Amino acid sequence: MHVTFYGAVREVTGSMHLIGTQHDYVLLDCGLHQGRRREAAEKNRVLPFDAAIVGNMVLSHAHIDHSGRIPLLVKQGFAGRIVCTRGTADAARYLLLDSAHIQEQDAEYLNYKTVRGALSQGPAINGKPIGPRKYGQLKKLLKKNRHQLNNEIIVQLMEKYRLRSVESLYTVEDAEKALNQLDGVPYRSTVAIGHNLTCTLYEAGHILGSAICIIRHATDAGTLTVGYTGDLGRFNKPILRDPAHEFDPADSRLDLLIMESTYGDRDHEPVDDLKPQLKNILNDTFNRGGCVLIPSFAYGRTQELLYVLHELYAQGAVANMPVFVDSPLAANITTVFGEHPEVYDRETHATFLSRGKNPFDFKEVHFTQSVEESMALMRETKPHIVISASGMCEAGRILHHLRYKIHNPKNTVLIVGFMAQHTLGRRILELGQAYEAGGRCGTAPVVRILNKEYPLKAQVMKLGGFSAHADRNEMLRFLKTSNLQVKKIAVVHGEEAQSMAFAGLLRESGYDAMVPMEGETLVIG
Repeated sequence: MHVTFYGAVREVTGSMHLIGTQHDYVLLDCGLHQGRRREAAEKNRVLPFDAAIVGNMVLSHAHIDHSGRIPLLVKQGFAGRIVCTRGTADAARYLLLDSAHIQEQDAEYLNYKTVRGALSQGPAINGKPIGPRKYGQLKKLLKKNRHQLNNEIIVQLMEKYRLRSVESLYTVEDAEKALNQLDGVPYRSTVAIGHNLTCTLYEAGHILGSAICIIRHATDAGTLTVGYTGDLGRFNKPILRDPAHEFDPADSRLDLLIMESTYGDRDHEPVDDLKPQLKNILNDTFNRGGCVLIPSFAYGRTQELLYVLHELYAQGAVANMPVFVDSPLAANITTVFGEHPEVYDRETHATFLSRGKNPFDFKEVHFTQSVEESMALMRETKPHIVISASGMCEAGRILHHLRYKIHNPKNTVLIVGFMAQHTLGRRILELGQAYEAGGRCGTAPVVRILNKEYPLKAQVMKLGGFSAHADRNEMLRFLKTSNLQVKKIAVVHGEEAQSMAFAGLLRESGYDAMVPMEGETLVIG
């Protein structure tokens, strides 16, 4: 039995690991790389193995950095089952279709920019430059209205002028086909995934449906067992149960544990501090007459924010300003959360469900759906809260809210999650913190949003307590308080410094830990 590490190795996104036996190949996750657009696009288009050799796949959870290349995998020949929890299967249906829609939109927009740029340089018609007048006429044809591209005309012009087009990584049709292969199973049920290969999923506490995956391979010489944490959640967080600590005895002796390290060299703020800190940030912003912009993952973080805001509003701890969830995907995922109360912790049942209340819905909450609603909200100057995707500010409606409000010092940009290197969210966080540390003196830093520069005058605040990832001490707590007996740990899903630091901490704590290189193979047994 062997494991090859293909993604999220010395980096955070693009999780993908391939388990091989004498008879089968099983893939653990198939995530999308995120970061610099050109670099990420190149990585995402190439699978480092023949998709057709993979018999089945195990999906730890539905976040796009773990699931986002599944439609590409299917498109390139994968025909097996995708084993996951029922919550993950339900959430993935929305997330993968949304991802496909974004892939198509991005390709269409880049093709539009290519045509517009080529026309501005003066392509020739019958050997003569088109001239300013003709350019103006053609430019107008590129859009049906202010917000909708005329893709039929764009394709015609690309063919006419022999311009190189961009193809989407996959289409909505590809995603719909892939969704047919999802196989949602209950936690702690064991399913076959190959010849003498089984998988059991345990609660990971990271996100609704997230799972710690235990893969067992029965051989003539005995059983080999590989564990995969996926993304490990925090302890004592609202909504979901804590990460599992009692594993079936047959699953507790691991030859290898593939373990995440997103926060491998740092500790989070205590969960108990989360609500009072959020209360202070909201009240300070509202007292300035400002708005609070929260870039948030549609899946998980948005629902946790709504839960805590619901509590604060019910307690009268903050002014009851409107809360807008400006993400159709987040609205759909919130519905999925409502359909799976069986995964909630006792506190959620006691605080909301036992009283007949929906944890994620209260009178101040508004879910915006249409582009027109979103655009009207962007221009709104009265104090309010906007929760909008994407979480790392790389795409989606949050970009437009930022460009309308980031220049106003009354407003606050609240960072509530991990921002990967080379993302807009990371730049906003680092520049904002540096500006604040310098007393907000001198010229405000500048950020580039949708190819235009804006001064970062808004307050930039960070709340680490919202993180859905365990910090280094919580990851150690998981290992030490569970009944797992681990021979070797491969540290993945962390920027190189984080992974190396956590592997060092594990070794100091008595574990045999290493950080694999991309493409490296470990032989087990």
